[in-house]
Amino acid sequence: MSSLSARTRGAASRAADNSWLERLTRAGFVGYGILHLLFAYVIMKVALGGPAADGDQSGAMQQIADEPFGAALIGAIVVGLVAMAVWQVLEIVRERRLGERAASAGRAAFYLYLAFSGVKVLRGKKSSSADTQQDAAAGLLASDAGRVAVMTAGLVLAGIGVWLAIVGITRRFEKHLHVGRMAAATRRLVGRLGTVGFTAKGLAYAIAGILFVVAAWRYDPEKARGLDAALRALADESYGTWLLLVVGVGFTAYGLFAVTEARYRKV
Repeated sequence: MSSLSARTRGAASRAADNSWLERLTRAGFVGYGILHLLFAYVIMKVALGGPAADGDQSGAMQQIADEPFGAALIGAIVVGLVAMAVWQVLEIVRERRLGERAASAGRAAFYLYLAFSGVKVLRGKKSSSADTQQDAAAGLLASDAGRVAVMTAGLVLAGIGVWLAIVGITRRFEKHLHVGRMAAATRRLVGRLGTVGFTAKGLAYAIAGILFVVAAWRYDPEKARGLDAALRALADESYGTWLLLVVGVGFTAYGLFAVTEARYRKV
């Protein structure tokens, strides 16, 4: 049995070392960064009270779709996201530590989810993950078991947000980078971008998770709209504009950090 596992890991390692997969994965990080930069733009629009698409990644993709060559860019992002998902699936097979396997599984699922949202946009459908989440929550809140499920999902999402913030504050993200290949100034810049970006992203996800819990507690599916609800909740606060601008700057930092991963990520 151990021999079979060793052969499986070996095959996964050889597949992961494929030069084309590496190129596509690194290109995927560029697209992932662009997606977060556009998401930051959506956040800024919400902050300034202007009309905006849904305040989440699907809203950001809709922004791309409305621009010249938008379909081509979304198509490239989708290909990159799928490559990133494949890479993470191979990491699940290669990795021995359970925690790292779980993290890779979560990343793979998220990349595929974003890729699916992009495909929906390419097919001309309004890809609103916020509406999907709200509709799903409305159905679940009709039963006690469903309320528990929504509340559990909220706690998990909040936990992911807290973990992302910890990763940013402690700079744990550096273990995934070839920091030795960076000049001193580059390492300082990438470190600051990662710290600000991961912390801001973690804050947004933590708020979204808390709102899922509130939705279950109050039977209010409108709170279960993920990042869109989190941003709207911040906008309703007395200092909402400034809070959203700070979060927008944070997601801008994360987007730029993701672009640097195209070169320095250990793939």
